[in-house]
Amino acid sequence: MKKRKVPLRKDIVTGEMHPKKDLVRVVKNKQDEVAVDPTGKMPGRGAYISLDVEVAKLAKKQKTFDKAFGIKVDASFYDDLVAYVDHQQARKELFGNDA
Repeated sequence: MKKRKVPLRKDIVTGEMHPKKDLVRVVKNKQDEVAVDPTGKMPGRGAYISLDVEVAKLAKKQKTFDKAFGIKVDASFYDDLVAYVDHQQARKELFGNDA
């Protein structure tokens, strides 16, 4: 069986390349609304961040998505992002890579 190529994406906070399934996409739409995109298919400008709570907290501290999207991102979005990443990280530890 032929080995499939694993799609890689760059983590916007650390600058490291990771497999796409180990990252979460954050998207900004035309109305300048920023949201977490768990499916990876929402329309708009996307940026990726690792499923690591420390990286999410660093993004909040550095206001990474403000710089990436060129808009003022609400502080509550960063809190939601940290909570989402924490939840996904816990799922991964509990269920392994199948989750």
